[in-house]
Amino acid sequence: MIKIIQQVIDNLNGYGLSVLVLILGVLEFSFGLYKKRWNKNEKFVDIACFVLPKLVIRPAIAFFGLKFLPAVIPVLRNEFDWVSFGWGLLIIAIADDLTQYWYHRLHHEIPWLWRFHRTHHSASYMGMAMASRQNALYTLFFSQTYVTTILVYLGLGAPRIVVGAIKSTITTLAHSSIPWDKPFYKYKVLHPVAWVLERLISTPATHHAHHAATTDDGVGYYKGNFGNMFFLWDVIFGTAHISRQYPSAYGISHYEGDPWYAQLLWPIFKSNVAGSELAADGPIVKQDITIEERDLLTIRAVHQNNGEQELVLKEIPAAAG
Repeated sequence: MIKIIQQVIDNLNGYGLSVLVLILGVLEFSFGLYKKRWNKNEKFVDIACFVLPKLVIRPAIAFFGLKFLPAVIPVLRNEFDWVSFGWGLLIIAIADDLTQYWYHRLHHEIPWLWRFHRTHHSASYMGMAMASRQNALYTLFFSQTYVTTILVYLGLGAPRIVVGAIKSTITTLAHSSIPWDKPFYKYKVLHPVAWVLERLISTPATHHAHHAATTDDGVGYYKGNFGNMFFLWDVIFGTAHISRQYPSAYGISHYEGDPWYAQLLWPIFKSNVAGSELAADGPIVKQDITIEERDLLTIRAVHQNNGEQELVLKEIPAAAG
């Protein structure tokens, strides 16, 4: 029995999440939920950000961390063996998610950090692929990866696997374009459950608001809703915005389709889009533009990505951001 339980734990973060992502991906594409916004460049961004940051960088940090720690603090190996599985789950969940809340929040509130996180917000659509859409350097310095690696070394390996599986499921579902939380808002009998749910964990409504292209409509709120697994941090620290509605537009209002390699590896590689925040001479933070102007910029980006270099938006000045 113990062997069976251990096998289940070992596979929670592997097969279980993979099946979930596969099912969500099939559903999203079947129902056309990307709304034909997934052009060639955006595909490269999403795929590259899934492979390098998620499948290479984060596992590498954990692997080399567990090789390095015995050399510097050998006496602390499995020091937390006495901690029960339940308390271990709580310790890992709080340490992992609370550090990520502040790491995420600081990248929105400190201007010079914004460009490292910008890739996660650049897409004009929401989908399960967005959960791993991150700049490689942003992932390299993920605070929670180092914290949880240390806690695993101290003896909380099994709780870490379980929390990782639960967190990955919640964040993937929160980024998905499938609004699974709508029934909780629609049916009055479920309203008490909705009240608790939307304040405890990230849901599509609250997290989609964080990815909105504007904050002027009372729905979008990219200046808050920073929680990943737990939305509770936003409630506690005063950054929560709950509307039970979904934004009409996603992404960065002035996004012009920066090449995938710049979004993955800025500042090592710069964008060739003049005036972009990722360009060599671009601004640190660019001002928002109207949704109408943004749609026109998207048209221009699509033409450029298809190899057509004509300027579609002569009426929008370069300083529109």
